Amino acid sequence: MDYETLSTCFLGVFTDIKSDETKIFIMSKLHNDIDDFLFFLNHNIELDEWHVSFNGLGFDGQITQYMLNSADQLREMSGVDIAEWVYSKAQQIIQTQNTGEFLEFSEKNMQIRQVDVFKLNHWDNPAKRSSLKWIQYSMDWHNIKDMPIHHSKDITTQEEIDEIISYCINDVNSTKQIMALSKDQIALRKNLTEEYGINLFSASEPRISKELFMHFLSEATGIKKYDLRQLRTIRKEIIVKDIILDYVKFNSAPFQKLLEKFNEAIVYPEETKNAFKYSVQYHGVKTDFGLGGIHGATAKGVYKSDNKMVIMTSDVVSYYPNLAIRNKWAPAHLPKKEFCDQYEWFFDERRKISKKDIRNYVYKIILNSTYGLSNDKNCFLYDPEFTMRITINGQLSLAMLYEMIMEEIPGAIPLMQNTDGLETIIPREYVEKYVEICDRWEKITKLELEHDTYEKIIIGDVNNYIAVNSPKTVDYDTYLGIKAENPHYVYKRLGPDSYSYSSTKCKGRFEFHNLALHKNKSFLIVPKALYNYFVHDIKPETFVSQQTNIFDFCGGKKIKGDWEFNEEIIEDGVHKIIPTQHTIRYYISNHGSKIIKQNTLDGRQIQVEAGKWLQKLFINYKEHPIDEYDLNYEYYLTKIESEINNFQPKIVQLKLL
Repeated sequence: MDYETLSTCFLGVFTDIKSDETKIFIMSKLHNDIDDFLFFLNHNIELDEWHVSFNGLGFDGQITQYMLNSADQLREMSGVDIAEWVYSKAQQIIQTQNTGEFLEFSEKNMQIRQVDVFKLNHWDNPAKRSSLKWIQYSMDWHNIKDMPIHHSKDITTQEEIDEIISYCINDVNSTKQIMALSKDQIALRKNLTEEYGINLFSASEPRISKELFMHFLSEATGIKKYDLRQLRTIRKEIIVKDIILDYVKFNSAPFQKLLEKFNEAIVYPEETKNAFKYSVQYHGVKTDFGLGGIHGATAKGVYKSDNKMVIMTSDVVSYYPNLAIRNKWAPAHLPKKEFCDQYEWFFDERRKISKKDIRNYVYKIILNSTYGLSNDKNCFLYDPEFTMRITINGQLSLAMLYEMIMEEIPGAIPLMQNTDGLETIIPREYVEKYVEICDRWEKITKLELEHDTYEKIIIGDVNNYIAVNSPKTVDYDTYLGIKAENPHYVYKRLGPDSYSYSSTKCKGRFEFHNLALHKNKSFLIVPKALYNYFVHDIKPETFVSQQTNIFDFCGGKKIKGDWEFNEEIIEDGVHKIIPTQHTIRYYISNHGSKIIKQNTLDGRQIQVEAGKWLQKLFINYKEHPIDEYDLNYEYYLTKIESEINNFQPKIVQLKLL
């Protein structure tokens, strides 16, 4: 469902999830469907039907409840008066949200239950914030057109209303598609809601973690949930030397200096951004430390295992949760034993359960989110010292392992250090020594490492790389199952019933498979081509020439604040500036226009694509054979070539065959 609230027109569109039956209700100068609309809403209530929406808890559901509460008053009003009344309420809701105040109706006070795919996917989080238009772009929706009529316009014609209806139906259909993509997540929340009696249908993963941890902790301690919700530990400062673990020690001067810097540090919880920064130069690699995680990488390049050297990768199992569990840390305001016992129970139970079991995923959410929630003032777990104990000791402990490997294995070459793991090239003759060092570190820290080897790793930097695991041998049936789920892996037939596969991992700008919808998937053809070049040895010009999905060639941009997009075109020799919408999809074409980002206050202009490249807006998908889109392949191959040149000193000029 979705509402459109204009100054003189209110529109509601509802599509049945199973039957696709669509109902449209209009209140305007030309229509007044208030009786039918209120009957429909009350019928929803009687049948215990749900409304599935994008931001329904924050907007549409608020409007619904306002109208249900004012039903008698609305029945006496004209269509346009109702529209004006709803518009006033809508502006009030938006203003309340903008000021960070609580909305009038909480989820439990809404008569019609909600599934809000916006909240469920945590797209209200600043790091993931996404509009419906952006999610439409990300999931290759056919029509990402913005609302064609400004909300303040006086609606006087049926043609205008039809245009609004068409727009609203498109939003409803795309919301239904988001629901389909969120099917497993909705099923998870349904099961949790039924099992624990907590409405989690629209809950983000952090909220699931918070609610379930509170549920179990309340049972373990006897503290009522209401009382738990009020608890916090507020700190003015954290003396870092008082929270560093006793076992943290270093032998090399660079890391001894690092420890000294941490021991001198004082953290002020209200001012943590960039509050601590220090870099260590060690064995030719710069590694950065802060209040978050360790990050370091060697020079960009392609690194391979061979018969003399092997790339080792080691990750700490459930690193941040286990630091707290093994060291018996808890937020200061919570009963220590009960918190630690419960936290450890989640970890132990998860290890006993198959990954296919829904509880495995639930416990994973709780384990991973608790650390983050300890730094959230709105959560009962809030204690910034608990957060700092984990992040600072996590960095120092991993740095200890880094130093031990480098100091004790001759010829070891560091590749990457990143939050919970390390990648290192070592001589094959020292693999047993490597494992022995890791075993020693595990005994010191009481933590556990998982090891693997890479056949190849392509490093841009610590956050951007492709890793190819060493091959694993499987039988035919296993091979078929793995290939069905991961067609991009590296496969080889070894015999009649023997195959090998190499799993792969892509991070940062090399990601292309199952990208989260809030991320920018612009020009997906580039990471796909790079992957196939580096992993499958397919030339970019060969790969690109075989691709037929126009969406892989598209870029997306969104704008906010005092900026707007304009399209600059030349028509019949006349230069024209055409305003366009706030979320755009486009591709690079041989014959197109220039899209300009312009500041509405000072007139500053920035080209969406700098240089000679022309763009073609692709707001509405139109299906054609790929060669009819007039793609400028030179642009894409140039981008791919530029990336490859970062890893190789010289490359032959790429040209599309």
